[in-house]
Amino acid sequence: MIIKNKTIIEDDWQVLRLQGQETAKEVVIPDGKIIVPLKVWLEQRAVLQQRNDIGVWLASDERPEDLTEDIHRFSVIAVDFPKFSDGRGYSIAYNLRARMGYSGELRAIGDVLRDQLFYMQRVGFDTFEPRPDRDINDALKGLKDFSEVYQTSIDQKQPLFRRVIRQGMDVAGSGND
Repeated sequence: MIIKNKTIIEDDWQVLRLQGQETAKEVVIPDGKIIVPLKVWLEQRAVLQQRNDIGVWLASDERPEDLTEDIHRFSVIAVDFPKFSDGRGYSIAYNLRARMGYSGELRAIGDVLRDQLFYMQRVGFDTFEPRPDRDINDALKGLKDFSEVYQTSIDQKQPLFRRVIRQGMDVAGSGND
């Protein structure tokens, strides 16, 4: 089960993780909807680009710019959070959306906890795969933890001070001199 667009649904994608001695060049990609590691995509691109059921996931130490040529090929891109305290995935997501123009499904995988979901959606994630040891219904509530945001991001282009009309000031904040 995953959270996609603020709804709990069955996941029809499988995340491929290399096991033991498997290498990116030699791993066999099974049939079906598979999200492969970036290094597998880069090694097997010539074969995998023939399929329309391939997504890609990035580790927190990888750069989304490695997907520049192929970004619009993927209906799903995932970002792995190896531990909840590793915030590099937020920057990856923001760059995919704001700088690279990715408009497909952006999924958070790995050590994903309820407390992160609200902030993850702010930088562009629309799908979340919470840790399996956590209640997904509780995690879903995390998307509504706050009713207002101060800062700009993917989901809000103006800061709060520009959105609020204060007594004695017009919308632009120039005052009523």
